[in-house]
Amino acid sequence: MRIATKTSQYVVMTLFAVAFLAPLVWMISASLRPEAQVLSVPPQFLPKDAQWDNYRQIFELIPVFLWNSVKLAGLNVIGILIVASMAGYAFARLRFAGRDIAFMVLLATSIIPGIAYLIPQYIVFRHIGWVDTQYPLWVPKVLTPVFATFLMRQSFLTVPKELEDAGKIDGASTYGIYWRIMLPQTKPALAAIGVFTFLESWNDLFGPLIYVNSENLQTLPVALAQFQGEYFTQISLLMCGATVSVVPVIAVFLFAQRYFIQGITMTGMKG
Repeated sequence: MRIATKTSQYVVMTLFAVAFLAPLVWMISASLRPEAQVLSVPPQFLPKDAQWDNYRQIFELIPVFLWNSVKLAGLNVIGILIVASMAGYAFARLRFAGRDIAFMVLLATSIIPGIAYLIPQYIVFRHIGWVDTQYPLWVPKVLTPVFATFLMRQSFLTVPKELEDAGKIDGASTYGIYWRIMLPQTKPALAAIGVFTFLESWNDLFGPLIYVNSENLQTLPVALAQFQGEYFTQISLLMCGATVSVVPVIAVFLFAQRYFIQGITMTGMKG
């Protein structure tokens, strides 16, 4: 009976894996076909004659867009990790007047949909000269990491207080305790925040379309959107670009997978 149960579980998981991998396999296959064969009937998952020239064409078109996406993702990840970890440590470990009220107000801001303040934010950025620059794509996110701050606070709360007390006895400053003792204990939460932030920045299409006009400042999602027109879509090149854009996402997740899963499962709701 136990063997039958295990076998059925593996069969179900295999079917789900095949279902999730099929679109990815088709995307890679379509990226290696001539345009005329992409939508062939019946569909082919393996190209008969791989067209590697498609990738040559795509890499001639997207280097600037790719670099912009990498740069913005890096700024967002590094900035949010620094700001959220410091804010989370302050809300979790430091005692100051109005701490809990300030944290509740911070959480309350997360219920405001971004579309509600889009126009006022655009007007502010226009007046300070940030429209058609990349500042709106990372500065507001770095300065207002609500979810990341919440996650870091919960992670710092799970660290035994004895470690902090030992640092104080050894004469460590508040910053020294945060940097040398507390922060290394929250690697899973940092990894989870890093992955989430990278995905959000890497896949952001709306922000660049709103705030950026110059082509040399646009990002990879905008470049991929250019392959889709009202009357014609270059599907093979679009799939090439999509494949290129997926590779960094998979690489980041595989690199941080162990810490990422721990950060999601072990960060409790201790208050």
